[in-house]
Amino acid sequence: MKKLFKFILFTTLLVMILVVIFFFWASSPTLSSRAYSELKEYETSQINENDSVFKVVTYNIGYLSGMTNNRAVIKPKKLFDDNLNLVISEFKKENPSIIAFQEIDYDANRSFNVNQEKEISQSLGYQYAANSINWDETYLPFPYWPPSVHFGKVLSGQSVISKCPIISQERVVLERVKENPFYREAFYLERLAQVVKMLINKQEVVLINVHLEAFNSTTRRNQYKKVVSIFKKYAKEYPTILLGDFNSEARNKKGAIQELLSDKDVGCAAFNLEEIKNTFNSIQPDKRIDYIFFTKNTIQYLEGDVLERFGEASDHLPVAMSFKLK
Repeated sequence: MKKLFKFILFTTLLVMILVVIFFFWASSPTLSSRAYSELKEYETSQINENDSVFKVVTYNIGYLSGMTNNRAVIKPKKLFDDNLNLVISEFKKENPSIIAFQEIDYDANRSFNVNQEKEISQSLGYQYAANSINWDETYLPFPYWPPSVHFGKVLSGQSVISKCPIISQERVVLERVKENPFYREAFYLERLAQVVKMLINKQEVVLINVHLEAFNSTTRRNQYKKVVSIFKKYAKEYPTILLGDFNSEARNKKGAIQELLSDKDVGCAAFNLEEIKNTFNSIQPDKRIDYIFFTKNTIQYLEGDVLERFGEASDHLPVAMSFKLK
């Protein structure tokens, strides 16, 4: 009986030690924090000509997993290849000057370690890119079960790719969810405001790319307040565009997003309160949570749309805006 007790005690202690070792190993980063914000230039044969009309697109690309995003299902490589080809094909038709991505993978097991920013930029001829990493885990054990669908290594974040020169970027880390238990907090992504300054026809323009909290409304509201303060600060001096996945529903009268939607000095692309175009989910859109806001006094809005042709390459649909600088 004593031998059995000792065996059980030893086994329990061993399992606990292994769990602790796995926890610290899996939640450890793969990169130095200095590498979390980078500007890049890709080789391209395309000539980026000056123009007076520009187009910007925001797209939560959902790491090209389509409607399988966060679901505990096996995701074959063909799914990602097909979605990548669809996105590239549709962007060739749209021909935007600037694209802002959320949930884009740079080196992740879940998307077969493809650098999606690089693939899209080089395929479309975008020379300039800025990326801000918000999720860096050695091994992410999610979805929780079965282990065969775990994300594994994840290196993901937000990117802005552009035909216009990018001067600088600032990676602003937003408030975290205080209610998260320690084991969830260790693996949880950082929510960011990616502040990118670029030259458009020799004029400095600021673009703020965001991806706000999805699951905790209090944290999301606090993040939103911070983002709006950044937007208003730059709007005093530059033509400024604020875009991304706000995770705040336009039909929710108490939602944080209502402040910007009702601001007479701020425009919102592809948005009509009487006939709201939805961006989530892509298979049966019933929510508007992705937006492009802009400073009316410095940016002339020409037209905008929710790009339904992108289909189920992501669980979100992109939003586009054509504009001129005043």
